[in-house]
Amino acid sequence: MVEAGTQTSGSVDPCPPPAARTGCDLVTVPARQGLEAVDILRRGTGEAVGPVLHDDGGDTLGFVVPAGTAEGWDVPGSTCTGTDGRGLRLAPEPPVEGSDWLLPPDEADPATDPAVLRRALGEAARLIAAADSCR
Repeated sequence: MVEAGTQTSGSVDPCPPPAARTGCDLVTVPARQGLEAVDILRRGTGEAVGPVLHDDGGDTLGFVVPAGTAEGWDVPGSTCTGTDGRGLRLAPEPPVEGSDWLLPPDEADPATDPAVLRRALGEAARLIAAADSCR
């Protein structure tokens, strides 16, 4: 799992301006659902996906979302880690030992829109449930 508020020297803020933004929050989901959601987001028209972390064990994915998302996040099976004003600052190297980038900050949009991510995670959960029921 990735911890919010982690800072590294020379880190950059991948979240879009405005100036009031202090960083990002992180939505963590099981890897299977997260990978499906990344595919859904990348296939979508105009639906951008921001940086995505994965743990080296392959158990979870973390989506960078705008700061403040954690306050209203309520998607079952996922967690959103707020930064409590500290900000999640990300550099090209992974911010936490034992993690790596699936989509690095320099190759992704600044942050994933929480409403778009919520829809993609819901669709991913439905696709997984349908696939599992066919076994």
